[in-house]
Amino acid sequence: MWIVLALVAALIAVVLLVAAMKPDTFRVARSIAVGAPPEAIMPMIDDFHRWTGWSPWEKLDTDLKRTYAGADNGLGAIYAWEGKKAVAGRMEIVGITPPHLVSIKLDITRPFKASNMAEFSLRPEAGGTIVTWSMTGRQTLVSRIMSIFFSMDRLVGKDFETGLSNIRQNAEHQETGDHG
Repeated sequence: MWIVLALVAALIAVVLLVAAMKPDTFRVARSIAVGAPPEAIMPMIDDFHRWTGWSPWEKLDTDLKRTYAGADNGLGAIYAWEGKKAVAGRMEIVGITPPHLVSIKLDITRPFKASNMAEFSLRPEAGGTIVTWSMTGRQTLVSRIMSIFFSMDRLVGKDFETGLSNIRQNAEHQETGDHG
């Protein structure tokens, strides 16, 4: 019995030590080349009403309730959502430099609370734009312990890739006039 308790205590101590050595912030980022200028891409990002056309999370919950407030788009635009299957949260555009940068404060309210910053940067390049979607946030001791078993990069990285691919498809179809 004592051996089992000692092993469990040692395991807990190792997990806490590894978690304590992890960084207190995280960053997830993905980039994609889009064959359209930043001016064609920016309206898809700085207008939350248009996120239904590309966001990887919009179709996860058919009962998703959306609320828009503040400005229609750009600085001060607010989007809140709640559903049965999706997490609940709120986003607000807190910084914008058209057509190159959109900074968004992201607050998750359910199933857990988290506050992160998301950023979309649009860098012109020959024949189009490099769009980078990133998210940064603080990691509490609990989230650092969780990160031992679940990587934020693996949890949301694929979704960022899907969203960026959707943005590319929409922007390039818009540029060629192909709206089908």
